[in-house]
Amino acid sequence: MKNLKYSIIAVALSIMSIGCRGDFLETQPTASTSEKTIFESTANAKMAINGIARLMTSQWLSSQGFNGEGTIKMYYGNYPGNDFVVGLSGWVNTISGNYHEDRSIVYDYYPWQYYYTLIGEANKILVGIEGAEGAQSEKDAITAQALTYRAYSYFMLSQLYSVRWQDSNNGASDGVVLRLEPTFDDQAISTLGEVYDQIYDDLKKAIDLFDASNFERANFYEIDKSVAQAIFARAAITKQDYETASKYAKLARQNYPLMSVQEYKSGFKDPNKEWIWGSFDSETETLYFYSFQAYIAYNSTSSNVRSYPKRISKTLYEKIPATDIRKGMFLDPTGYSINSSTGLAGDALDAHARELYPDLQSNALVYDHMQFKFSANGMPGIGNLNHFRSSEMYLIEAEADYFLGKSESSIQGLLEELITDSGRDPNYSCTATGSNLLTEIKKYRAIELWGEGFDWFDLKRWKDSIDKKSFSEGGNFLSVIAGKIGPEEKNNWTWKIPLIEANYNKLVD
Repeated sequence: MKNLKYSIIAVALSIMSIGCRGDFLETQPTASTSEKTIFESTANAKMAINGIARLMTSQWLSSQGFNGEGTIKMYYGNYPGNDFVVGLSGWVNTISGNYHEDRSIVYDYYPWQYYYTLIGEANKILVGIEGAEGAQSEKDAITAQALTYRAYSYFMLSQLYSVRWQDSNNGASDGVVLRLEPTFDDQAISTLGEVYDQIYDDLKKAIDLFDASNFERANFYEIDKSVAQAIFARAAITKQDYETASKYAKLARQNYPLMSVQEYKSGFKDPNKEWIWGSFDSETETLYFYSFQAYIAYNSTSSNVRSYPKRISKTLYEKIPATDIRKGMFLDPTGYSINSSTGLAGDALDAHARELYPDLQSNALVYDHMQFKFSANGMPGIGNLNHFRSSEMYLIEAEADYFLGKSESSIQGLLEELITDSGRDPNYSCTATGSNLLTEIKKYRAIELWGEGFDWFDLKRWKDSIDKKSFSEGGNFLSVIAGKIGPEEKNNWTWKIPLIEANYNKLVD
């Protein structure tokens, strides 16, 4: 194969085509069916779009639990972040960013492989759709969805394999390889500015086409205009393009009211009115022990959860007000005995946790500050996966407006709408001003989005340091994992382009 992104497509898409039920994704993988057949009609092309959605929750590679988008959230967003505790001492190199410059290791090439596969499939659709038989409105909607998948994938790649925007010399630094056609030709690395230009261009075209087609999706896992707007907002805040970020964050959340307290406590496993975009999972579609929920859901039967329950950092936990419902999503060890170097609960705290959450597995270990935000619908880890919520859009808008110098009262109002009016903390009142207001936004972003894969990505774009405190330092990280990591360490938090790309692309060193 000429380029990595195509090297596993036949395997991945053939897996995708097995057992797909009519109540989820009718898929027509382009690698297992001739492109002539795929693009005979818009009906067939819709199945190709659904195929990309299925790739986002498919098993990749043969080990280490690579499961599409869930792995990006867990291994690249959560594990190396500041507020996610997992007692995996053997994973210290992954958690501490020690693999960023190892171009041959699987953790370096997995995201590259995954996102370029999505891009490759989107490019095939973009080239082939015009010849399909069907209404122009259907072609426009399919094109818009393919453009949005491509934009999202390039954005994610740029976060991992490029330096943060503020260090990029206004986009002049290296980005990634921009492939806009389904070809195997050698191609040089584009600048980060060129990558963002393409992301913006794809999203603008997609939004226009969604408008022209009057497309209305039937399911939360399909891409529509609100998804394109949400991606635009997230990309723009990362690029420090605050006008664009504020604009699209506000637009993206318009039809997605904040979830109720009851919905917030329901396990983050089923879509609700706040979910802008997610991935589907069910008993017949699940990845079993490879699924995201099998790595995080407190009631999962997987050994990954039973032996190593996921926890919030003590530092962040103590910042959550007692009146905030989100504090109750984590096990408070106050007044109970725990192991002073690991956080393993003593008998009393163990019994208390099981009283609070009787669906904990009988053979599961209990630790301090373990999470109860995520649960599973079925075992070992069945649950739908969220990618964008309107909560994030409030936080993006607030952050963007802060840097735009908008009135502090309006920014405070956004935080109060998110926190107070939604019932997350009915006693909350935002009085922070000046630089403290930005600190407040960052704090509540960490609280609201904990465990959803944002932690490391946020710290990178802000150019903030990681500071994980051990038990002896008053925190709850294992000593081997604890420590400080500055923004310019670990190759500036930038993964190197993998050798597997350079080996087949003569224009990449």
